[in-house]
Amino acid sequence: MLTATIAGAVAVLAFAPFGYWPLQILSLGVLFYQVLRSSSVKGGALIGWAYGFGWCAAGTHWLYISMHRYGDMAAPIAAIAVALLALLMAIYVALSMGAAAWLRQRWVLSLPAMTLLVLPATWTLFEWTRGWLFTGFPWLATGYAHNASPLAGFAPIVGAYGLGWLAALSAGALLLLTHRTRWFALGGIIALYAAGIGLQYVAWTHPVGRPITVRLLQGNVPQQQKFDPGFVLGALQMYQGAITSAPADLIATPETAVTVLPHQLPPGYLDSLATYARQTGSSILVGMPVLDEQQRFYNAAVGITPNGTPGPYSYYQYRKHHLVPFGEFVPPGLHWFVAMMAIPLGDMGRGAEVQAPLAVRDQLVLPNICYEDLFGEEIAGQLASAHRSGKQSASVLLNISNLAWFGDSIAIPQHLQISQMRSLETGRPMLRSTNTGATAVIDGKGVVQSLLPPEQQATLAAKVQGMGGMTPYILYGNKLVLALAALALLTAFLLSRAARRGRAAQQ
Repeated sequence: MLTATIAGAVAVLAFAPFGYWPLQILSLGVLFYQVLRSSSVKGGALIGWAYGFGWCAAGTHWLYISMHRYGDMAAPIAAIAVALLALLMAIYVALSMGAAAWLRQRWVLSLPAMTLLVLPATWTLFEWTRGWLFTGFPWLATGYAHNASPLAGFAPIVGAYGLGWLAALSAGALLLLTHRTRWFALGGIIALYAAGIGLQYVAWTHPVGRPITVRLLQGNVPQQQKFDPGFVLGALQMYQGAITSAPADLIATPETAVTVLPHQLPPGYLDSLATYARQTGSSILVGMPVLDEQQRFYNAAVGITPNGTPGPYSYYQYRKHHLVPFGEFVPPGLHWFVAMMAIPLGDMGRGAEVQAPLAVRDQLVLPNICYEDLFGEEIAGQLASAHRSGKQSASVLLNISNLAWFGDSIAIPQHLQISQMRSLETGRPMLRSTNTGATAVIDGKGVVQSLLPPEQQATLAAKVQGMGGMTPYILYGNKLVLALAALALLTAFLLSRAARRGRAAQQ
């Protein structure tokens, strides 16, 4: 279990900002080897639990910063909370490895069947489950480590979970290099990575319309002061000045750049932005909370277009759909935990699952807010929904975030890497406007074209070409990789039954 814990922690080095993706393959190989050595289902599950704990604790230790430094939670309680989260998330790995060990005993499987079929399949199925059960926590999903590896070419087909399955398959094949099937395993690895490289040259999407100019604002507002009533007016003036300093086809602010409701703004604030939009032809997207008719709060992106009309509810709105547990909604029975943290706007309403994009000249821009870009199938689902209804799908993705909650930690480059995966899956550029970083322009191949230094007040100006067309992942989401995992388990079962029949015939 100690070896598995260390292997899990080392796997974090495969992700941004480190990027040593081969370490992840080796790390999974160590996990699979330890599980195969175990003589019981319980042993396999405990080894998986230890691995998952090391992985989650090392990869999400930055949650301590948000709870202690910015959430005012006592340091010991914050540290315990991070450890408990790691223990809970590790249960998914425990279940995946326990299930593999159980299938091995029940089906009496050979080593190749375990390493190439069962272990990669159970790993993927439970990683996918982690991404949606109890609203999901897919941070550090295996596939994100491969946004720049040869496996990246498969992303438009099978998505991040599919890359995770291929990484697990690679790890299983490594274990066969000392087996009699070594040449088959080696050839499979070479063919897999060669295919991944080749797929990177496939143009799944194509340019649509004319490029648009964008200005992405990075306010660098200190999290300690962001919601301070004495600081709000200064922040509003700063963003107003930054927005109106130069025109662009699209000007975007970070998440909750405006921290008060529309009716609490200084008189004429939004009207002045609307006037600027009409005079310059700029479309402005402002992160701010809004209220609906039932007085329910939403974390929103409010769009002010050149042809817009005054009034806070007449503008374009995108309302965040996938909310952060404890930060944006309180799970039933856990209000006592949230009460220990000073998190403003901590219980919000959910926006619709499918929402219209914002029209910006020749392009359609689909916003997502902070944590939402962890859920690739939801973003792909919005694009597919428009396509199936005969409408034009969004051609540009836009993420607005406030990651100041996590300081200058590895959470910042990790989130950038997640956005890069969304571009790979959809073949569309992703724009990022953040409070402290990483504010960036990512092209449709998942490559960062422009990036602002973190923790500086600055504006990123760029020209962006929108992309149209459907990737297989947009059309089918995670169904393809789930089908592959199910097929692998079915194949393992059929091989097991054939082997039993063969033994029975010999007797």
